[in-house]
Amino acid sequence: MNGESLYRLINTQNPNLLLVDARPFSDYNKGHIPHAVNIDLMNFHWFDTSEEGIVQFNRQMKILLNYLGINKQSIVVFYDGISGSSASRGIWLLNYFSHENAYILDGGFENWLKSNYPVETTTNPFIPSENMFNINKDVLADAEYVKNKIEKNANDVVIIDCRSKMEYDGLAARASRRGHIPHAVNIDWIDNLENEKFKDTEKLFKLYSFIPKDKEVITYCQGGYRAANTYLVLKKLGYSNVKMYLGSWGEWGNVSSLPIQ
Repeated sequence: MNGESLYRLINTQNPNLLLVDARPFSDYNKGHIPHAVNIDLMNFHWFDTSEEGIVQFNRQMKILLNYLGINKQSIVVFYDGISGSSASRGIWLLNYFSHENAYILDGGFENWLKSNYPVETTTNPFIPSENMFNINKDVLADAEYVKNKIEKNANDVVIIDCRSKMEYDGLAARASRRGHIPHAVNIDWIDNLENEKFKDTEKLFKLYSFIPKDKEVITYCQGGYRAANTYLVLKKLGYSNVKMYLGSWGEWGNVSSLPIQ
């Protein structure tokens, strides 16, 4: 969703619109899009994708979504500074809980400012809901799932490492081990963007043209945020079978029994 579309939507005063500023509160407090509530999604990393770990993730995230006030009628728009990873995580999260009316503001708050749209400093309250969410397991990969794909040397899946090349090559360490998941291809998530916005469709097609549309794709990064951005891009490009590895390198790189390259 671009700024003009969001501005028009805000002006309709649709009671189902829920605008979520996913930046740190310190940024939100300096100024934000009118009526937006704030939740810094970077505070919700999850590095345990064991069976019990996923049970707890589901429980905690359902609490969070109800705290935000999301119900079946909600039109949810996430934004951060740019077309970034935190807002992308919000969209992936709602995809996981089968909520379809979810959008990211392309260009984020920085582009909103450049377009001279209105800003406020009011801290808006949450209006909690009590909604039941259905889990869509098709968009989440856990460590065991990824490990099985590697061990089978499956040729029907492409694993994309969305981290920087330095992280991928093991030159930057953010876990007890360096490197990457075996057979993963490195495409830095930032290559999805141009001037703080998503690149146009033609450029994105070119970036991912090596992946046939019938392949399963698994994205990962350090904590499932940059990978969420690439997840969104691939879905936009028409890839139907895309999963994000929730635990990402923050889990994989700290479990000695999991293979690395």
